[in-house]
Amino acid sequence: MLVRKFLTVTALAAFVTGSAFLSAGTASASQQVVSTSCTGTVTGQMGDQIAITGASVKTLVTNGANNAGTLAIGGWAGDSIAGVPAIAVGQVPNSAGGEATGAAIGNAVRTALANSHSLGLGLDWNKTLDSVESTVAKGCNLTLLAGNYVAPSTPGQQGTGTAAGGTGTTAGGTSGNLSNLNPGNAAGSGTAPMRDYGGIPTATAGTAVAPGARYPANGTLPGDASAPQGDTGAQSGQGADIRDAGNAQSLSSPGSSNDVQLPMLLAVIVLAGVTAGLVRTWVLRRAS
Repeated sequence: MLVRKFLTVTALAAFVTGSAFLSAGTASASQQVVSTSCTGTVTGQMGDQIAITGASVKTLVTNGANNAGTLAIGGWAGDSIAGVPAIAVGQVPNSAGGEATGAAIGNAVRTALANSHSLGLGLDWNKTLDSVESTVAKGCNLTLLAGNYVAPSTPGQQGTGTAAGGTGTTAGGTSGNLSNLNPGNAAGSGTAPMRDYGGIPTATAGTAVAPGARYPANGTLPGDASAPQGDTGAQSGQGADIRDAGNAQSLSSPGSSNDVQLPMLLAVIVLAGVTAGLVRTWVLRRAS
């Protein structure tokens, strides 16, 4: 009986100790980072709560209350928010960084000011709080950075296992005979694309060679050296079958509708003769 009680007490003590240890570990995993400004950048650890001091938005709250048109006393509202030590506005995400937007900060300040029960909120609290929230949202924005963020590492190179159905190696291994591998077949023996294309040669700006340097005037073009280089058949004594590729001949263009035809020419000559006869007859009659 005594042994049973001893074991029970020991188990309870271990449970309490373990719970306290877990609670302490959870509390230390995240903490609150308080910024003295509602703009700029705040660096914390992933999961940390981000807060701003009430004093950092005192001027914005004062201006928002004064512009509400509710007989609010902006100075009193500003003093009330300045007395708040920390206003939670966001959390550092589980990534490289994030943002506490102006809208989120404005809403948090609105809640903190309403909970302060300030005497400077005027006759219409909701309208005053709306004005304060809008003014703070326009003037605040925080960039949140995670100091303990580590970017994911690039997956390592694959092994040199041989693919099914051939003698080649998988991507990332040494090169081999891949002639027996058909990409995309049913047997699954296709080759995977390269993981690194850094070894492929590429053209570099400013290092191109001019055509004149690559193909000098007294040299030959790449390819078959026995092929004719340009239209040199007449000078080298080559036959017509080499000089002319085909027997094409130029044809006269069809006559245009604007060309003067023979009937038109005859009509013009006849009209000129008739006109000359009429002029001669008229002149002779005038003279007589």
